[in-house]
Amino acid sequence: MTTRLYYDSPELREFESVVEGVLVQSAEQPRTGVILRETAFYPTSGGQLHDTGWLTLDSTDRFCVSEVAEHEDGRIIHYLEAPVRVAAGTAVRGVIDSDRRRDHMQQHSGQHVLSAAFVELYQMPTVSFHMGDDYCSIDLATPVLNAEQVAEAETRANQIVVENRPVQIRYVSRAEAEKLGLRKLPPAERDQLRLIEVAGFDLSACGGTHVAATGQIGAILLRKTEKVRQGTRVEFVCGDRAIRTARRDFAGLSDAAALFSAQLWDVPNQIRKSFDDSKLLRRQKDDALEQLAEAIAAGALNDVPETKGRRLVVRSFADRDISFAKLFAQKAVRTGVPAIALVASTMDPPGLVFSQSAGGTADMGGLLKQVLTSVGGRGGGSRDFAQGGVPVGTNVEQLLRQAAATIEA
Repeated sequence: MTTRLYYDSPELREFESVVEGVLVQSAEQPRTGVILRETAFYPTSGGQLHDTGWLTLDSTDRFCVSEVAEHEDGRIIHYLEAPVRVAAGTAVRGVIDSDRRRDHMQQHSGQHVLSAAFVELYQMPTVSFHMGDDYCSIDLATPVLNAEQVAEAETRANQIVVENRPVQIRYVSRAEAEKLGLRKLPPAERDQLRLIEVAGFDLSACGGTHVAATGQIGAILLRKTEKVRQGTRVEFVCGDRAIRTARRDFAGLSDAAALFSAQLWDVPNQIRKSFDDSKLLRRQKDDALEQLAEAIAAGALNDVPETKGRRLVVRSFADRDISFAKLFAQKAVRTGVPAIALVASTMDPPGLVFSQSAGGTADMGGLLKQVLTSVGGRGGGSRDFAQGGVPVGTNVEQLLRQAAATIEA
């Protein structure tokens, strides 16, 4: 089992060790993995991401550590970006990526403070924690979480940060831990538990890396909430991430405000107004298209003679899509004059619409299937209405003439 230096010294960034084993690169093992006697590299576990950094072997060759994982037997494997040949017993120097480690410490310690704030204020326990590259999240055991509760929990968490309370590590037996009132007692897997204590505020069992005092967390910024299977998910960022996120949000909001020629705080109202205007314009457009289709249909009916007690309208639109073709066909057969409308649109994607007045004797679905079969098109419908698509480049006018000839036969 690898000795974990980060357990007692999370601030440690450089260390000396010895190679105890190597996972050689192969088809089954695409990366070289190095196992050390002791390590300060944190492996992915407990919701926290792994460290990255470098290993220097024999004081000369330096290799990048791209991932760190924990084996089920307790060994920690350091996966290297480049293949390397190294024997057990080789001296090694490890260097942790300080920026990444500091970020992870801020996020994880911030999570402890935030989870404790939700328990203190609303008795909402955290059931899971996730740390991503851009944001973190906790899942709370509650089906409902309102905006006021989110704001109050954020305020309380940041109060603890400003107070710069000590964050201490200690070890106790499981029996002792059961008497200490931990925020969450882990499953009974180990006799000894590592506890992280935020002085006078939170006590939790945890194997992660943490700051020495809450002031090092920096600001805690809560982002969005969403319902999930086990409750409510709260997205948050801390420290340097919070600054970057706030700066990015401000830049985006500023750009939006400039587009509207408005103040930052007025952007939501401007967006709502734009949505309302867009809905109105869509309704006006739909009304105009309906009136246009009705007018064109009336003109088309007047231009064709009545034959066999009905009028046959054949029309192809090169500048209107299939939705307008459908609207035109519906208008043409609903004027009170018995009619059949054979309509096409040549816009991409091209298509056909066949329609007849209620009670007509033709079969639009059967007719459409007949003409589509000849060109490999697809579609269908009922006796009075049918619609289908044809391959790009199809001569739809020829298909309309074919359908009209069948009707007139």
